[in-house]
Amino acid sequence: MTSSYEPGLRASEYVLEERLGSGTFGEVWRARHHIWEDERVAIKLPTEPEYVRYMQREGMVVHGLKHPNVVRVMGLDPYADIPYLVMELVKGPSLREVLNEHPKGLAINTAVTILRGILNAMVVAHANNVLHRDLKPGNVLLNLDGKAVEEVIQNDVKVSDFGLGVANAETFKSIVQSASIDRESKIVGTLAYMAPEVRDGGIKADPRSDLYSIGVILFELLTGVRPAGAELPSTLQAEVPAALDEVFRNLYVRHERRYESAQAVLEDLDARLNPPKAVPPPPLPQAPADQNARRSCPACGQVVEPYDQYCTQCGRQMVPEVRRCPSCGGYPGSGDAFCIFCGVKLPQVGV
Repeated sequence: MTSSYEPGLRASEYVLEERLGSGTFGEVWRARHHIWEDERVAIKLPTEPEYVRYMQREGMVVHGLKHPNVVRVMGLDPYADIPYLVMELVKGPSLREVLNEHPKGLAINTAVTILRGILNAMVVAHANNVLHRDLKPGNVLLNLDGKAVEEVIQNDVKVSDFGLGVANAETFKSIVQSASIDRESKIVGTLAYMAPEVRDGGIKADPRSDLYSIGVILFELLTGVRPAGAELPSTLQAEVPAALDEVFRNLYVRHERRYESAQAVLEDLDARLNPPKAVPPPPLPQAPADQNARRSCPACGQVVEPYDQYCTQCGRQMVPEVRRCPSCGGYPGSGDAFCIFCGVKLPQVGV
């Protein structure tokens, strides 16, 4: 595809080096600062006049989303001779490129790490009344900087293109517009990742619509393909744990049954993958060698009498086996021959 720009061209403070991608309305270039040559950025440039408006809107929206999992905006001038949007340069591939190299999906831990990064980005976006509306692997970048994808950490995951589609084959399916929740309802996004209620025009896009797209991405992370019908990830990859099946099920479901927020997904993911471990009860105290010796409660430190079966301060059981009267249910002392409550003769201890 012929570019409207060429290496060496200067856009404001930056000199273009290499085109990274192109879309219907614009291009993305790697560029260096004209003085500080070790400073590299990604710069978006329009190829169509209408792209300037979208570029300006994206810059204004993303500038307020300061989070490690959102590609950072560093500069914007829609009125320059060459209008531009300067963004953080992510030194790594898109998730689309990674999945193309892993047709059966990624390792479970890697998939979960990437999922957490995307969800964290959307927690911040939705909290700022911003929808993405075009979440897909092509709009998730991995700042690997030479690392293998298996070494990815959560902060390596960067969600990009809040309202713009560039640099991948899915772009022609996207209708690129603003990402504000408050905008009028229009069908925008990529059909394969679009929530059915948005695609059918029945419900205005809301945060749950982005969550549906994340569900499709999760399935693809685990299996290498997009979901079809009622399949669960474990249908295609048996090693996928039931916990991730359930998270996917609650993302890839009707709008009213879907998770309410990205934060709710994160919390459920943590609860399912890291269930609380049952804490075994503390061992019962052993009877002292001297049955007449006073002793201290191991729970509160209170000194108890040798005949006390429970601590009189905190109620902690003080004997391996509690002695009770078979007639009235009272608690006689360990050395009593008769119940002090009803007078019945008691069986001897140990008999």
